[in-house]
Amino acid sequence: MIKAIFEGLVYDLIGRQLPVAYVGNEPTYVIDDDGFERHVSASYIDRQVWEYLSEGIEGKEDFLSEQTAKMLGQEDIFSVAVIRSQFENRDKQFFDLQEKGFPYDLRMYLTMIGFQVVVDNRGEVQEVKQPAVTNGNEDE
Repeated sequence: MIKAIFEGLVYDLIGRQLPVAYVGNEPTYVIDDDGFERHVSASYIDRQVWEYLSEGIEGKEDFLSEQTAKMLGQEDIFSVAVIRSQFENRDKQFFDLQEKGFPYDLRMYLTMIGFQVVVDNRGEVQEVKQPAVTNGNEDE
């Protein structure tokens, strides 16, 4: 059975967190549209978010693989190849996440740092709020 990947992180336009309900075996995000509950496929919304989050990777797999290997202290050619493979197989990772879902602790962490997905009444992603990465020097 697949899961809603971004459960607990998806909100409507007025800031209400969307619950997840299953229609048969399919997870849906439930959007309150003036009292009418729209059940939008979680796969539909999750795929939009996944594409948004991974669009910065495409075409930069070599650079990202090398930098990731360097950060891990695993700069050998085999480690770089494994890391590159992970960057290139984003679709497989998406399907794996649908099977397992994000771990609860990770979802809670993302909530605490302010990660949110905002969708309209049809399930179209309007905004992905990501926490800003700062260097700790707010004045600069």
